[in-house]
Amino acid sequence: MQELVKVAVDAMGGDHAPLEIVKGAVEAVNRKDNVKVFLVGQEDAVKAELQKYQCDPSRVEVVNAAEVIEMAEPPVQAIRTKKDSSIVIAMKMVKNGEADAFVGAGSTGAVLVGGQLIVGRIKGVERPPLAPLIPTEKGASLLIDCGANVDARPSHLVQFAKMGSIYMENVMGISRPKVAIVNIGAEEEKGNALVKETFPLLKECKEINFTGSIEARDIPSGYADVIVCEAFAGNIILKLYEGVGATLISMVKKGMMASLRSKIGALLVKPALKKTLKRFDTSQYGGAPLLGLKGLVVKTHGSSKANEICNSILQCVTFTEQRMNEKIRAGIQAKENQEGNGSHGI
Repeated sequence: MQELVKVAVDAMGGDHAPLEIVKGAVEAVNRKDNVKVFLVGQEDAVKAELQKYQCDPSRVEVVNAAEVIEMAEPPVQAIRTKKDSSIVIAMKMVKNGEADAFVGAGSTGAVLVGGQLIVGRIKGVERPPLAPLIPTEKGASLLIDCGANVDARPSHLVQFAKMGSIYMENVMGISRPKVAIVNIGAEEEKGNALVKETFPLLKECKEINFTGSIEARDIPSGYADVIVCEAFAGNIILKLYEGVGATLISMVKKGMMASLRSKIGALLVKPALKKTLKRFDTSQYGGAPLLGLKGLVVKTHGSSKANEICNSILQCVTFTEQRMNEKIRAGIQAKENQEGNGSHGI
């Protein structure tokens, strides 16, 4: 029998909570036999939604949390003062071993702060990065970091590259994933101070398959499997990616409905177009894991619907089955041990 993967879900976080959160959780449980979901939130509201669906009651449990952390609240203060909030209680379940993972669509700041203060960092990890999968022509690439560390240092980016490589190798099954750093040109001497300092460090790093710089226009082509950057650039890339995709789809739909001839043409190309557009649907990959923590924390879009919540929960199953945290811990601490042994020999 497969081991049960337990996921604590913030049922009150996001634009469509608890409606879409509960729906997504039920979908996940009905799709996978080895997942149990704890819906953490205001009990009456969550149970009222849960009654609308059929699922195995032994694998969906409601955990009461009286408080909700709102999007506009200062994250550190909210995590420290709202002890009975859905985010805090769900993360404490991960810390205490009652759950293997946390999934939330609420305040990004609160999730980032809670991840570090409650769940805690793996020893040796300097800064945990947010790392979403983004669709490309060749499949998917990992964008690391997209929102956790705006002012990163070169050593942080090197760790991002290592953790990203471990993730892509184990979760996506890519052997020796190609790692590239986001830059304004392909040449090594280009870039700001951070990129110029980080480039030689990545080049020297034997644990990764570093291929050099990548320009933003080459990201959708899938030239690299792991795209390394600090969170300021990463967040701009991610938001532009999503915005251009949504606008393009909207314009294609309008163009197809513009005349009788275009409507007839739309009917002919609809199956192929639908298949192509689905490949660039970011919701199929779930949320962004906050890598380098002692437990798994996944942040999904605030606007997430049931499909993305479901995929985020199923993503936790793969992550847990592949023992990602243990592999990241081993990768980071092996480097620390090497450096420690080297310093003793001097």
